[in-house]
Amino acid sequence: MGEFSRLNELLAEHDMIPPGSTVLCAVSGGADSVYLLHRLWLLRGLLDFRLVAAHYDHGLRGEESRRDAAFVRDFVARYCGAMRCVCRDGTEKVLPPVELEMGRGDVAARARAMGTGLEETARAMRYAFLEETADRVGAQRIATAHTADDDLETFLLHLLRGTGLRGLTGIPPRRGRLIRPLLTTTRAEVEEYLRRYGLPHVEDSSNGTDDFLRNRLRHRVIQELEELAPGVSGRFPATAARLRRDDGLLEELAGPLWRQARREGEDLVVPVAVLGEAPLPLSVRAARQLLGTLRPGAGGVTAAHLEAVAALCRGNDPSARVSLPGGLAAWREYDRLVLGPDRPLARVEEQTAEPPCALALGGGWTLRCRWGKAPEAGKNDGFFCFSRDKLEGALRVRSRRTGDELTLPGRPRRTLKRLLIDLRVPRRKREAIPLLADGAGVLLAAGIGPDSRRLAREGEEALWARFEREPGADDTHREKASDGHA
Repeated sequence: MGEFSRLNELLAEHDMIPPGSTVLCAVSGGADSVYLLHRLWLLRGLLDFRLVAAHYDHGLRGEESRRDAAFVRDFVARYCGAMRCVCRDGTEKVLPPVELEMGRGDVAARARAMGTGLEETARAMRYAFLEETADRVGAQRIATAHTADDDLETFLLHLLRGTGLRGLTGIPPRRGRLIRPLLTTTRAEVEEYLRRYGLPHVEDSSNGTDDFLRNRLRHRVIQELEELAPGVSGRFPATAARLRRDDGLLEELAGPLWRQARREGEDLVVPVAVLGEAPLPLSVRAARQLLGTLRPGAGGVTAAHLEAVAALCRGNDPSARVSLPGGLAAWREYDRLVLGPDRPLARVEEQTAEPPCALALGGGWTLRCRWGKAPEAGKNDGFFCFSRDKLEGALRVRSRRTGDELTLPGRPRRTLKRLLIDLRVPRRKREAIPLLADGAGVLLAAGIGPDSRRLAREGEEALWARFEREPGADDTHREKASDGHA
């Protein structure tokens, strides 16, 4: 089967160019992109689509970059003009010349400002230009000239760096509106086509060096592989397709797992057992889907990160935590797995409470205090009444401290830390629980209860205190005590 037939099969298999669509073709001026543009120019009538070319100047190679831009302008004008063709409906039509969109950016300056590498920055800026241009010209597809050789190089790069099955599938033929029609076409076939039709192209001088790992693979490793097994680049697309099918099946099986997650503000929450009891290949895929749902397009997530998230659900630590790229984190809250922004632990701002008062606190809490006599049982209106004679020093609202203790009604004295663990309050939320304390220790823990040793008897002068919470606020720790006095 010829390269043109394979290209057409790939276009049809992945619905790359729907009839009536507009395709934006990225053109650097190199052999691969010239081949792609010319092939698409010839296919316009048969497949019934509008073609727009796009060139982006990274500003990295001085005069050579300006040469490339001038070459692309000249090539589009000379080789991609109006053409008469027989369309798919059998009619003859004159198709207009290919339009050309040009863009330029200072990659070096952006890389310095962002602290990123030149290759990474150039790629990000180039794709941003293509996406913005596609929006402006109304393109439903963006075509790039990745060949079968590029696909094999990507496979080897991922293999060297360590990867899972997804990384071994190479370059996806289609992702959203981004299409790669040349993934079954080898670089040798591209060069033969250009020679046959006398089509010019330009060479990027950086491609001839071994400064980058991809170039060393291309010049050394793949050439050696071709000598050992001639045609390896041409055979790899079929291997990649089989791997994609296997990976796709696993993704489908993982779907019911990650779809059990629910939103809680900025976070996604799923029961630990959902990922913990599933086979590891499905757990890591569910973790990737959860992160993709939380932060679409987030980069830098590796197989090691995904396995670490899955391990959270398989381990015994109910408060384990993993930091993730892109400012994200995953952590356990006992039988819940939470994924969300990597926020610092919230703490209560320490302040004095002088009755009567109504102090608005973080997390939707409000502390209300006043002086009065302790009422008879059941008439405390939700307040806890502490004997004035048992108070020591100033009243303050604060977060917990090492050594804090609490004796809840009907229970033995416990450290607050042990009590919060017993009540299954997640570690990340313990510092955000407001406490009312005096010089002798904790009087009242919001959502937990009072220190029963200092509760007032009926008729005693007492401090009335109550923590209230706004409706809809997180109710992780509800009050366990119901009686306001001893």
